[in-house]
Amino acid sequence: MADAAGRLTKLAEEVLGAKLPVRIRAWDRSEFGPPGAPVLVFRNRRALRRLLFKPGELGLARAWVAGDLDIDGDLYEALDSVAGLIWERGTAAPAPQRAPLLRALARPEVRAAAKELLTLAGAPLPPSPPAEEARTRRGPLHTLLRDKEAISHHYDVGNDFYALVLGPSMVYSCAYWESPEATLEDAQRDKLDLICRKLGLAEGQRLLDVGCGWGSMVLHAARAYGVRAVGITLSEEQATYARKRIAEAGLADRVEIRVQDYREIHDEPFDAISSIGMAEHVGRARYAEYASALYALLKPGGRLLNHQIARRPLDDEDTYHVDEFIDRYVFPDGELAPIGRTAGALEDAGFEVRDVEVLREHYALTLRQWVANLEARWKEAVRLTTPGRARVWRLYMAASALSFERNRIGVNQVLAVRTPESGASGLPLRPRAWQG
Repeated sequence: MADAAGRLTKLAEEVLGAKLPVRIRAWDRSEFGPPGAPVLVFRNRRALRRLLFKPGELGLARAWVAGDLDIDGDLYEALDSVAGLIWERGTAAPAPQRAPLLRALARPEVRAAAKELLTLAGAPLPPSPPAEEARTRRGPLHTLLRDKEAISHHYDVGNDFYALVLGPSMVYSCAYWESPEATLEDAQRDKLDLICRKLGLAEGQRLLDVGCGWGSMVLHAARAYGVRAVGITLSEEQATYARKRIAEAGLADRVEIRVQDYREIHDEPFDAISSIGMAEHVGRARYAEYASALYALLKPGGRLLNHQIARRPLDDEDTYHVDEFIDRYVFPDGELAPIGRTAGALEDAGFEVRDVEVLREHYALTLRQWVANLEARWKEAVRLTTPGRARVWRLYMAASALSFERNRIGVNQVLAVRTPESGASGLPLRPRAWQG
């Protein structure tokens, strides 16, 4: 079937009612579209079948992960170009509410074009989802077992793979960039140290790190500030790696790593709590419980540093839906909340919110560095995990970088205090004295 790219472009534009912003290269080597634009490569008819049976983001994601769909050219430029076909432009929603492609296929006037697309796609049966897709979950959200399974899907994919992407710091959250020219390692060290200063850590204090990852925060706090620390994670692989690092640093007598949920801690009180990139897993239904649990674990006067990705608020919050690609391939059951809702939940639990610092641009810089790390050692990354998993991480991190840059999502550090009845917060009079 000659010139599949031209036919595919024409039919797609009829369905969408708009010009495609990318070139199309099809399985028959034909190519069609704006000269110089990023090229969307349909390696086989299966890519088209995936889009037709799951129009919108999930179909694109499955085709990408399976290797049926690819991009020739700058990945960021291509993703930015097709964003309007996946997400609604000009809205505050971080995830698609009803993508233009879905709306178009519901209109009677495009049925003829859709029927021809089906003919072009070949075999009628929908392809099976890639193996990297999280299996269907049942039962209530955010039970102890379901949360552990969701965390395992994301983090238990190989410590060596994460080391390749994250670099020596093994910190999987937004770095703190003094300048764009800084190294990733320096920026991550500066982030950890900033958190320690915000928490006012001092020799002999007891720190809890909720969602401790590979142990970088507790290691830094114990080594640089002399605290005793407990780090908790639901990932067995993370815990094994963190314990090894702690033993090698000679800090096993001061740092403990547990495979434990925040709801299972009963050896309070702590002087300070850090929660860095963990609260996105908590979920709306459990957030009040999360805030109350952390409040109860702190001593009066103790501080919480909550570092959390936020989405833009919606006019109708009931319309919020979790991003399909992220839910199926990256963070199952993850949910984002606007910063106002997070601060409100902390206040409802009894905390006094003392400072909010926005690090949105910092996360974009961090993600671009992670993508560069992955691309520079692509063959090794594929060997350490699977081709599909490596493609998941490349797409997820590049798309997330653009989302931070375009203000679709943000990230904030919220400093809160369990202020005692006396009202003495223990914080300095000068705002942000920790910045020096």
